[in-house]
Parts: sequence; structure tokens; C-alpha cells
Amino acid sequence: MKITHYLYNTFLVEKGSAKIAIDPGQNLWIFKLQSLIPETEWSSVTHIAITHGDPDHHWQSDRLAAASGAHVVCGTGLTRMSDGQILVIDPRGRELTSWVPFENLNPLGVGDSVTLDGVSFEGVRSQHGPIAVPILGFRIRRQPGPNERVGIGSMGFKITIGDKTVLNLGDSVFLPEWEGLAPDVLMLPIGGLGQNTWTMDVAEALKAVEIISPRIVIPCHYNVPFLWKRRFAVADDTRFKREAESLGVECHILKYGKELVV
Repeated sequence: MKITHYLYNTFLVEKGSAKIAIDPGQNLWIFKLQSLIPETEWSSVTHIAITHGDPDHHWQSDRLAAASGAHVVCGTGLTRMSDGQILVIDPRGRELTSWVPFENLNPLGVGDSVTLDGVSFEGVRSQHGPIAVPILGFRIRRQPGPNERVGIGSMGFKITIGDKTVLNLGDSVFLPEWEGLAPDVLMLPIGGLGQNTWTMDVAEALKAVEIISPRIVIPCHYNVPFLWKRRFAVADDTRFKREAESLGVECHILKYGKELVV
């Protein structure tokens, strides 16, 4: 199995004939506003998993789906029913005003599962924390909720491909119910700003590693470009790697476009 990381929580996972795009979002640095997954990869994608509706996770998902005809998996919270049709929050829409149809759509709730062309997806609870966005010297705080787009549809996925399992938790705060999930590969955020803000920070992510007990962990969603900043959600990945490995877990730090073969 080959795993390629493209910043934030965007990954390609490939094994056999399966090629899974996780969170095909947008680079949010104002000097490089483009798809995180190169468009040359789009047509060969077989499955798409969307953990929630923020732009760095969802912005290019409909375009990639149209280019590939891939199966699309998301949380039920990213969808709504309208006139008997399931719609997904518009990847590039404003707030909660626009919803669009997706072909080959498979919404999952927590604990639900589906197998699509030999790849199995199970919904795992994920909880997006509040964010504080710096704008012109001010910090605009947004709290996810029923009338708020931030973190909409938050869902993690345990993905099984042949004899390998991958767990991606999206942008989540720490949840003790993850204990014992034990995937081969865990992808989790480490760039939070303290307890119950946005995502886990390094300390909380290490607690998650300890209770989940993966064989391999890949930290993500930290030291990322955002607006005019080259490094946002700053985290010490060297410390995370050192302490994760002290728990007996193999840790790989993947920069943009770097690959890991498992």
C-alpha cells in the first residue's frame, strides 16, 4: 500500500486497483490557491472520502468526482434531503445556502459501513473544535454547530483495503471512544491550539495514539499555509515523532507530495 500526503488532511492511498483520495481540498495560501491533489491524478481515483466541509478538505471534491466517476463517501452530517434527493453542502458555496448532488454518493453515520469495489469504509466519530481565524489583527472565533458551516459533517473513516486498515480522523479534538481501533496506519491532526480548540494538539494526539494503538502513525494538519501565513497551526513534529515512537508506534512525517509504502 502506498500513501501520499498533500498537506492539511489530504492523502492518496493506493493498493492494487484502488486509489482513494481523502479530503481533496484546496491549498489556502493566497499565493498558491490550487488543488492539493494534482489534477494529473484525478482521473485514476476510484474512491473519495470527505471528512467534513471546510475548504481545505472539500473544495475540489465535486470536480475530482466528476473527472473520475469515483465512489464518494462522507458523513451524513455533510448531506441533506431535498425532494427525495440526497444533496451535499456545496464545496465552494457560502455558509449553508447552497447544496449540490453527487453521483455515486454513500453517506455514513457513526458505526455505519459500506464496501465499494473491494474497499470498505466505516464511519468513526470525529468532532471538529472551534476555530479562531486571524483577520487584520483580529481573531474571529467560529464555533461549529447546527447553523454554522465550520466543521460541518465531521466524520472519521476506518478504511480497509485487502489486509490493510487506515484510520483517518479528520479535524478532530480528542475522543476517548477511539480506544482499541488498532489500524495499521493512523492519520491524525496535531496542530491544535490547546484543549478543545480546532483539533488535537501534540499532547492530545499522543493520548490518541496511546489508546488507538496503531502500528504506524502519520501526523497531519499542522505547519500548513493559510491566507498570507506560510506556517499556521504550528506544532513540533519532532517531539510528536519521538514520543509516539516511545509508545512503540512507528511514526512517519510526510511533507508535501512525499510517499510511504506500507
